[in-house]
Amino acid sequence: MPRAVILTALTVEYLAVRTHLIHLEEKMYPRGTIYEQGKFVANGQEWEVGIAEVGAGNTRTAVETERAIAYFQPHILLFVGIAGGIKDVAIGDVVVATNVYRYESGKVGEQFFLRRNEGKSAYALVQRAEFEARTREWLQRLSSKPVPPPHVFVAPIIAGEKVVASRHSDIFQFLRSSYNDAIAVEMEGFGFLSAAFVYPNIQAIVIRGISDLIESKHDDVIEPVEVRQAKAAHHASAFAFQILSKLEIFREFHQETNLAATNLQQKHQLEQRQEALQSECNLTIEKLKQLEWTFVIEPESTVKLQLKKQIQELKKQIQDEQQQLRQLEKALDEAVN
Repeated sequence: MPRAVILTALTVEYLAVRTHLIHLEEKMYPRGTIYEQGKFVANGQEWEVGIAEVGAGNTRTAVETERAIAYFQPHILLFVGIAGGIKDVAIGDVVVATNVYRYESGKVGEQFFLRRNEGKSAYALVQRAEFEARTREWLQRLSSKPVPPPHVFVAPIIAGEKVVASRHSDIFQFLRSSYNDAIAVEMEGFGFLSAAFVYPNIQAIVIRGISDLIESKHDDVIEPVEVRQAKAAHHASAFAFQILSKLEIFREFHQETNLAATNLQQKHQLEQRQEALQSECNLTIEKLKQLEWTFVIEPESTVKLQLKKQIQELKKQIQDEQQQLRQLEKALDEAVN
């Protein structure tokens, strides 16, 4: 069964993810981290999904990501949560991170020298996200139909250890000037992708719902912060499970496994044929040697003529058998590789 792990930082994010799963049960990592594991069924494929609330911050997230990988051995990793919008986005929109910049990387002297450090989401998952963003089928996973409907952006975001509360702050101005392609800011994505990076067989991606806009970080006139966060978390979760529903990791795994089994069976058959043909060739060579010796000592010319004909036929047979052996050897090399 294919396995996925979804990590969150906050309780509101965790609960939003949890609503998409059935048959939940508690799991505990040996060092104390408590997970829940449930099932997600879509398009004829059943996923085993582990979820955890790991808290805020890149460093803590990196540690918990390593633990989740060690415990679940997943095929897919997702970090799902909320973020603050920097530009182009509205509250409730979803941002899928192509890159997550760590804005606190650099060298401090008389001035700050930026050293760009970033994590990247898996290419295949980014491609799937772009496709699902275009079809907008994911909106059907929402319990209600918001007006206007939220949009999905597939773009870079920024992660750091500070909560950016004002567009007039020095840190906000620094972010806009140094990472002008980023459209959202959060606190965990870089640590998550950095931990996943060392596992090339696991695909990872960060998905965020916009709960706040930097220019109105504390403006609760339209909706209270709790409402905005819940909305953003549910939108991000819905899109995350839409992506998961379209992946066919296990089918691909079965195809690869079946192909490997077929190749192994073919290899055994070729080896058996090779062994039998080699034995037959060896017997023909021995028979040829005996005929050649008999030819030497035979006094009768008529018999010699018959022996000569048999020797020629055996030599031709040996050539054919050796050619077949070379072809089998080549077929074996192809089956192995």
